[in-house]
Amino acid sequence: MPMHAITEMYGEAGLRERFRLESEAFDADERQRLGEALELAARLHRADRRTREPYLNHLLRVAIRMMHHYQVRDVDVIVAGLLHDAVEDHPVELADGASGTDPTAAALGVLAERFGPRVARLVAAVTNPTWDPGRDRNEQYHEHVAASLEREPWARVIKVSDFTDNGVGVIHAVGPKVESSARKYRPLVPLFRDLVTRADTPLTAPVRQHILDQLDLAEERFSAILDQPAHS
Repeated sequence: MPMHAITEMYGEAGLRERFRLESEAFDADERQRLGEALELAARLHRADRRTREPYLNHLLRVAIRMMHHYQVRDVDVIVAGLLHDAVEDHPVELADGASGTDPTAAALGVLAERFGPRVARLVAAVTNPTWDPGRDRNEQYHEHVAASLEREPWARVIKVSDFTDNGVGVIHAVGPKVESSARKYRPLVPLFRDLVTRADTPLTAPVRQHILDQLDLAEERFSAILDQPAHS
């Protein structure tokens, strides 16, 4: 069953159960790490929502997509997927009690201590910087994604799962979010096509093709939203 269908029918409980079933492919220690990351994500994002649903649903879909559709068996990558918005959205809460004046650096330090430096590095690669208010935000976002993913092949896998949930899933948004999301994400489609097909991106040929098909679907949906003919 598609993940957005699971979301609509069974909500967070259904996604948690799907995550549990996918986690059975891992050994006991790995499952424990995955469970700890999920519960940390659930705690940090407990009050966050995405239009019609708890924000945790998005994080679960990103992780499940990597496990099921991308066949990722690298636990660090899945942990980073579950926590990919933790530092960006909740640095102070995550860094509670940590030393230092920079909440982002302190929060990444907490992740490095709890889950290892590689997880922290992957999360850092997909964490948005502070935006320059004098420049177009979507343009800055595109530049940041291109630069950060250039040097982190596994972060590309996390980000493309995140993008798929946001881009292909744009039809599940409502109100002004539909058009604003389409305008934000559409320019990234060519970038992700390039990154996914690079030799150093750690995905199999069938997974690459699956992602390319999803990018085509996202482009179709962006076009349907943004390229409507003007009415006289």
